[in-house]
Amino acid sequence: MPDMRFKQVFLHAYPREFVSFILDQWKDPLFMERLSSAGIDPSIEFPEPAILEHLISTCYQASLMREEERPVIFRLIIRDHHLFPSDDGPPIGLHRLQFDKMRPFNEYELCRLAPAADFYRALIGVTLDQQKGAQIWGMVHSGTRWMQPISGGTKAIPPLPGSPVIHVIGPGRIFVSIGPEMIASLNRGQICCPSLEIFSAPWFAESFASARSGIWEMHEAARARADKPWATLDPKFGSFIGRQVARRIVSLIRDSRHGGMLVYLPTEVGRDISAMDRHISLKYQFREEEPRQRFCTLILRIMNTFAELHGESENPAKVVGWQEYVNSRSEAVALLDEAIFDLAHFIAALSSIDGAVVMTKRQELLGFGGVISGEIEEAETIIHALDLEGRLTRQELIEEVGTRHRAAYRLCHELHDAIVVVISQDGNARLVKWHEGSVTYWDMAPTGTPGF
Repeated sequence: MPDMRFKQVFLHAYPREFVSFILDQWKDPLFMERLSSAGIDPSIEFPEPAILEHLISTCYQASLMREEERPVIFRLIIRDHHLFPSDDGPPIGLHRLQFDKMRPFNEYELCRLAPAADFYRALIGVTLDQQKGAQIWGMVHSGTRWMQPISGGTKAIPPLPGSPVIHVIGPGRIFVSIGPEMIASLNRGQICCPSLEIFSAPWFAESFASARSGIWEMHEAARARADKPWATLDPKFGSFIGRQVARRIVSLIRDSRHGGMLVYLPTEVGRDISAMDRHISLKYQFREEEPRQRFCTLILRIMNTFAELHGESENPAKVVGWQEYVNSRSEAVALLDEAIFDLAHFIAALSSIDGAVVMTKRQELLGFGGVISGEIEEAETIIHALDLEGRLTRQELIEEVGTRHRAAYRLCHELHDAIVVVISQDGNARLVKWHEGSVTYWDMAPTGTPGF
């Protein structure tokens, strides 16, 4: 396989380069594998390059316009109206509404429709006709649950069909997905592949493996002591909940428009915080007691309660997981679910003051107002990962970013086990870690109120 580490990436990319990048991704076997694992048929036909360029170029032009001083933001799905059920709708379906006649597909029509097609609740429906080209056939009411993979949550999500979707989130800011699966984004002239699933990447799961195994051992011990059968949990169940809460925290900080930083340190740091003093100092440090470990406590309570509720004497080998949790109607589970997401709001609020919120990988909340030492040696360059696996990358100079980002890069250069999420005031977020011999960052998928 050719070395893709420093593949040339356009300094200022526009729709033509963006389309070329998307089609390259479309040929990538790893991306095809990701589609298959998400239940999307990888053999689905993508629009021809010239047609796709026309669609994205028109959306790009619309993104630069304003409608009665309002920014033009919208989602657009390329799928014929008859492929949507006529009797479905939110919160767990899609409600399609067809215009009595086709509308022209151009930037002016998109600009006019954008305020009505609320970004968070609707999509503009587009069809491709061999004679007439692209046309707007109507709108699709989706509800807001589609945001859950980004912002976190535990409700059933309406399945978005495996069709191309174009998201316009600001001037020159576009990302393209196939159904819910991100392909690539164009953000003010820069192309990358921010992923909705960065928290479930193999390297991320490996970083938190020891912390997850500790919680799992406590759950299994409680299960063994129970006086009646408990159901067996999917081994990934606890990590599913942890990822949803992490997404919610990042989403809330983004929405605050203040910016912030989350630092995840090795679990053993919680036993001796003084060991990290030369790397990061905490202005507000919490005492070592159960409330500091509440996140772990709540996950364990959820696991135990859920397994107990689904236990069956006649079926002791019963296995339950995320889907059963999402569909649960138990009040006890609902209260615990509410408690853990309330904790996410609390943690996000701690980022409102300057400095980092510092946690261990076991989700132990050590404190906030963390200042990363300026004495740590700084790398001159860092690596920007353009795909989830970090195979396609670009080298960048560290001097091109602000103080908050440079602090995160310094920490990961010094502490190879650390993971840092940096959120800018404009809502952009990066996950930073030491990866294959270099400080590397991934752009995280756009979310929250689109920034301009």
